[in-house]
Amino acid sequence: MRIIPVIDLKDGLAVHAVKGERQTYQPVKSVLLDTAEPLALANAFRQKIGSHEAYIADLDAILHARPQFELIAKLAHGSELNLMVDAGIHDPHSVLELLSTGASKVIIGAETLTTWDELQDIQDHVPGEKLVFSLDMRNGEILSRCPTLNTLSPLDAIQRLHANGWQEIILLDLARVGTQSGIDRQLIATIRQKYPDLTLLVGGGIRDINDLQSLKNSGVSGVLVATILHLGQLNRDQISALG
Repeated sequence: MRIIPVIDLKDGLAVHAVKGERQTYQPVKSVLLDTAEPLALANAFRQKIGSHEAYIADLDAILHARPQFELIAKLAHGSELNLMVDAGIHDPHSVLELLSTGASKVIIGAETLTTWDELQDIQDHVPGEKLVFSLDMRNGEILSRCPTLNTLSPLDAIQRLHANGWQEIILLDLARVGTQSGIDRQLIATIRQKYPDLTLLVGGGIRDINDLQSLKNSGVSGVLVATILHLGQLNRDQISALG
């Protein structure tokens, strides 16, 4: 199972996400390093916990349509990590522009999607292996500007995305992020049972190594983590043991 560290970017710094309340996010304080400089954090993830990839959320892009592509390129080329990046993108041109920075994959987030047709347009112009869909939620309900998505339950949305060829999907509840409040085991188990071929990534609420082991046992492909890394509650040996 992939353990994927998270870097949230805001105003050029790495910030610690809590409950999706972005106006309150503060620069990261971590046992891994003594700075919130994003490249230093990326390198700490690679060198100290053995990461090969990272999840990047460009909050300036998501919130204010001010993408930090120069910073993302710096991270891509300076850290040697494979980056999957959410920059609030929902059109093919912007996807290709982001890939040109060195990002390995582009995340299309439910939160910033405005119409369902945008997904098909992106799929028509970008190879599927370069795309990840993030089913953004708050307290178990889909968070999106897209009217089609807003009428669906998370399970129905997964079914529709899977039927339309999306093979890698993030299940992300923003209300759980940074809280160590636990995961929605029932929803995750149902998705794994119904769509065993889906590459399912889970983020938000991870408490400890026991949660990670449980997710591995349920067949989850990867987990997004930040808080337990910064608190020193997950180390390189534990990650290696998860395989």
